[in-house]
Amino acid sequence: MQSAFWGELIGTAVLILLGNGVVANVVLKRSYGHGSGWIVITAGWCFAVMAGVLTALALGSHAHLNPAVTVGVALATGEWRQVPLYICAQLLGAMLGATLVWLHYLPHWGATEDESAKRACFCTAPAIRHLPSNALSEIIGTFVLVFVAAVVSSTHLAPMGLPPGVGPLIVGFLVWAIGLSLGGPTGYAINPARDLGPRIVHALLPLPGKGSSEWSYAFIPIVGPVIGALLAGMLVRATAL
Repeated sequence: MQSAFWGELIGTAVLILLGNGVVANVVLKRSYGHGSGWIVITAGWCFAVMAGVLTALALGSHAHLNPAVTVGVALATGEWRQVPLYICAQLLGAMLGATLVWLHYLPHWGATEDESAKRACFCTAPAIRHLPSNALSEIIGTFVLVFVAAVVSSTHLAPMGLPPGVGPLIVGFLVWAIGLSLGGPTGYAINPARDLGPRIVHALLPLPGKGSSEWSYAFIPIVGPVIGALLAGMLVRATAL
């Protein structure tokens, strides 16, 4: 079953299952990981990215797992043909991963009273709601993700190419660095599918006392990452990385 579509779908599902899964482990009541904090969440996302990228590569995709990355790469390379296929697979994979998180923590939703904590297991929200600043945070974080990931894969850095598995490891640590340094203002979506797919699932699932899915904010983790990725793609193209 090696194909770009299935690689992106299953790789993104693994990314969200482990990434949103660590959030659920930390914020949901009566989980053994409850209250373990931001370091655990950012570390969990680091390993989620590594697992998702390795899965997608093994299944035959370029392991973007992120519409912003797909758009940034397309701008840098001039190759737009597979963009719709990749984005569709990423969104479906994100929805699948979020559904699996819901099933995995099924008894804990009712034990958790905090609506925002339950929503955080699916999608992002700003620490301080200031939409221009929130958008800028997502732009900067995604720019760093796309540009530095391009640097990692550049032949200027490794003329003979990196050994197998090293690239995904470095990208995972890059996401960890973004979370630790830049993730505080918005929860660092830096990925439209990562936020939109699970937000849709949150809206559809019968979660007890789940509250609003905050659709008034949902455009920020879509538009911000796309702008950041386009800026990074322009710089990659201009510098011929």
